Amino acid sequence: MVAALIVDIVGSRRIPDREAAQRALDEALARLQRDLPVALVPLHPIVGDEMQGVFPDLDAALRATLLLQLSLPDAVQCRYGIGLGEVGEVPSASGGISDGPGWWAARAAIETAEALAARTLPAARVRVAASDGSVDADGDAVRHANAYLLVRDQLVSAMSERTRRLTHGRCLGLTQRQLAAQEGVTQSAVSQALTAAGAAAVVEGYRLLRG
Repeated sequence: MVAALIVDIVGSRRIPDREAAQRALDEALARLQRDLPVALVPLHPIVGDEMQGVFPDLDAALRATLLLQLSLPDAVQCRYGIGLGEVGEVPSASGGISDGPGWWAARAAIETAEALAARTLPAARVRVAASDGSVDADGDAVRHANAYLLVRDQLVSAMSERTRRLTHGRCLGLTQRQLAAQEGVTQSAVSQALTAAGAAAVVEGYRLLRG
């Protein structure tokens, strides 16, 4: 079953320079498509502060959300809803309109992420929901993904912008030496930053999602 993904910008009306934020998002989306060219429908802006895309499965969507989280600057934070289920389009004179159980589930997931962040889990950013019949009967796939995401979001939210860049590079297989050269710092500084942030757990999780 495919995974529909809805992304919106957290607090978009409070961002001082909305145009700069959109440029950063556009660059991050283009980079995501280069680094992880598996989307059935690449993530793209729809209207206002929302983006949509479709991925072949849950693992691919989880990988995409992580890479996007890690590549965005501090000024641009996003919320992500992954919906497992069928997706389609409703014909319209102005073009096809995305519709189907997968999109409804993605909308429910992003609303859950928002509710969690507003209550006891301010770092919550990514949630998964499923339409009827898209996972096994007791919903293990969704529960396991959401349990993993609680911890992943907490680790990523505590990282500095530079540490997120370093973690992003490690997810893509760059060495600490290569990252040090890119950042203009020593390899020791890279190692210390990654270790202090618990980045190894995030990178290993990404590796496991690759199968």
